[in-house]
Amino acid sequence: MKEIFLVASGVVLFYWVLQNLQTLRGWLGWGLGLMAPFITGLAMAFILSVPMKAIEERLIKKEFRLKRVVSLLLTLLGLVLVLTLVVRIVAPEIGNTVRILRERIPAFFNQLATTYPGPFQQAIEAISSEEMLQRVMNSLKNGAAAMLNSTFQVATSVFSGILNFVLGFVFSIYLLLQKENLGRQVRRLLYAYLPEKITDRVLYIADLSKRIFSNFLTGQCLEAVILGTMFFIAMSILRLPYALMVSVLIAITALIPVFGAFIGCVVGAFLILVSNPIQALWFLILFQVLQQIEGNLIYPRVVGSSVGLPGIWVLTAVTIGGGLLGVVGMLIMVPLCSVLYTLLREAVSYRLKKGSVPRQKYQ
Repeated sequence: MKEIFLVASGVVLFYWVLQNLQTLRGWLGWGLGLMAPFITGLAMAFILSVPMKAIEERLIKKEFRLKRVVSLLLTLLGLVLVLTLVVRIVAPEIGNTVRILRERIPAFFNQLATTYPGPFQQAIEAISSEEMLQRVMNSLKNGAAAMLNSTFQVATSVFSGILNFVLGFVFSIYLLLQKENLGRQVRRLLYAYLPEKITDRVLYIADLSKRIFSNFLTGQCLEAVILGTMFFIAMSILRLPYALMVSVLIAITALIPVFGAFIGCVVGAFLILVSNPIQALWFLILFQVLQQIEGNLIYPRVVGSSVGLPGIWVLTAVTIGGGLLGVVGMLIMVPLCSVLYTLLREAVSYRLKKGSVPRQKYQ
């Protein structure tokens, strides 16, 4: 009777879920919004824990009472210095680039009008026609009201984002300072309410996930720095413009696995194209060469070996993650798939060793 009752309850619950998907989606969105500061804090704590652990184990080897606090302060100081350095390097380059583009874009369009007078003249006539101007005016009138109505929503979203970031940062500091105590409390809770075998398996998966995500974060940052340095050296040797800004941009976008560097390539190629089309062609050739070196030599050794995921599954994970959650999905899906791949490989090996299938059939 107990099994029949559980099965019937499960069927009723499944039917109710199918009939109330919109309501459940609203509840889920409300719950995620309520937990946003804590989720942000967990992510920030995990990211900061990687350099903080390295500082604790390699730079500060002597044990003393405030070792954790000093390691955290050094980590935050290093992060602030890196961000300040990037801003001080990139900001003047961006200002200079905007000034150059403002001066050269009119000449660029004039050159297009001289080279391709027919299509360019038709485009100008289409843009400046009375019908097009009327459409633009109607769009502006219709969009003005919507823009005024959305101003309050944008301001609310910005304030909410800042508040969530501040609360998440405070929460991450608490997690980093008390992570051993929190870990011990979680283990006590699991062993108290779950069977020992299940708890051991949960803790093993948690430790595996932590190790793979940490290795992926470290490897991805190291690979981005190497790729940005290669671009800066090569562009400086070839005397291509915007070498520093394009290299920093490619290094930042390279944090996105597989497809990230192509975003920097498109922006860099456009900037160089406005300045000199021939140099833009040389930049595209240089990008292809360095991308092959990075994809075949650097990425498999630096990132691929750290997560233990074959290249075909890295590409699959990036594609699926980008389709589901955008850039965040690309960053999360690779180490997550690596965890699942490792667990599946261990399960397959265990079942094959336990079974009676001859070894030569699956080797």
